[in-house]
Amino acid sequence: MRKANREIKDPQEVLQVIKRSDVCRIAFFDEEYPYILPFNFGFTEEDGRLVFYFHGAVEGKKYELMQANPKVGFEMDTKHELIYDYEHGNCTMAYESVVGTGKIELIDDADFDKKMKGLQVILDHYREPDFPINEKVVAFTRVFKLTVTEMKGKRRPAL
Repeated sequence: MRKANREIKDPQEVLQVIKRSDVCRIAFFDEEYPYILPFNFGFTEEDGRLVFYFHGAVEGKKYELMQANPKVGFEMDTKHELIYDYEHGNCTMAYESVVGTGKIELIDDADFDKKMKGLQVILDHYREPDFPINEKVVAFTRVFKLTVTEMKGKRRPAL
C-alpha cells in the first residue's frame, strides 16, 4: 500500500467498514478486460474465513465468467466526503474502503436450504434478521458466494 498510514490494520475495523458499505463490486476475468459488476451483499464467517453472499437473476454473463475462472477481485467503499482546501486551491475525498481477492462459486440451485441461508445473510446486512423471504422467489434467484483469500482496508478520514 503506497500510503501505509491509511491502511486499516485492525481486522475488526475492516469488518466495520464492510458493515457500513452497501455495495460490493466484483471484478471477473474476461477475455481482454475485467468485467466489473456491483452487488448487494451480506457476509458471515465460515470455517474461519470471511464469506460474502450475493444474488442475481438466473442467467447472465457473470455466471459464465465465474465458472470459467472462479478467482475474482472485490471492492467496497463508504463514508465519502469531499474535502476542500481553499488555501491551496485543491480538494480531496474522505473515504473508507476494502479491497481483496477470493474464489467465487454458485450455490447449487437444487439446494434450497443453502440458497435460503445465503439470501438471509444478505438480508441481515440490510434489514432486520426476521424479514420474511418469499420462498416462491427463490426458484427465480441464483445465489453465489465469495470466500475471501486476501483483503485490506484503507481510510482517508475527514478533517
